[in-house]
Amino acid sequence: LLDGLQHIDWPQPLKDSQTNWIGRSQGASAVFKVNGHDAVIDVFTTRPDTISGVPFMTLAPEHELVSKITTQEHKAEVEAYIEATAKRSERERMADVKTISGVFTGAYAEHPFTKEPIPIWIGDYVLAGYGTGAVMAVPCGDQRDYDFAKHFNIPIPNIFEGVDISEEAFADKEKTIIANSGFLNGLPYKKAMKLAIYELEKIGQGK
Repeated sequence: LLDGLQHIDWPQPLKDSQTNWIGRSQGASAVFKVNGHDAVIDVFTTRPDTISGVPFMTLAPEHELVSKITTQEHKAEVEAYIEATAKRSERERMADVKTISGVFTGAYAEHPFTKEPIPIWIGDYVLAGYGTGAVMAVPCGDQRDYDFAKHFNIPIPNIFEGVDISEEAFADKEKTIIANSGFLNGLPYKKAMKLAIYELEKIGQGK
């Protein structure tokens, strides 16, 4: 669709609105293995450079893996949350940025590079029909992830050099220099993004 717009004799403002509507995103698909299961969680992210800043993952309550990976002790709470979420439309969930809710599944994913365990939550701010229905949460760089982490007292690692994240997330990728991220340290956004994708492909956990 985007390529076709180059060959149509339309006014530029109309082409621009079409381009925005199509909404192409560039980034990476990353694969997180689930501890104790054969299952994997596929995530699409426009910021693979921030992969070291992931203290938790969030699945849409409707995600097919939720019933398979939820532990016995969290089952009742998770099922009650899914039931409550089902009463709200996707439009309501997208529009409601004030209410923060979620439930821990009891399951953990494995970080592709550090192999550290990452707790898997469900939250209604993630929609099953958007992307893969799963988010690798980077609270230091995304405000909704930041608010979720603060609400549930989840630690927020800072992977941005010289940036204060005590009050809010830092989303200006053009001013980003990556820190606390091993092989990505000291790199600006574009270089870090390319290297992160290259390394994910090398270990067969992304593209």
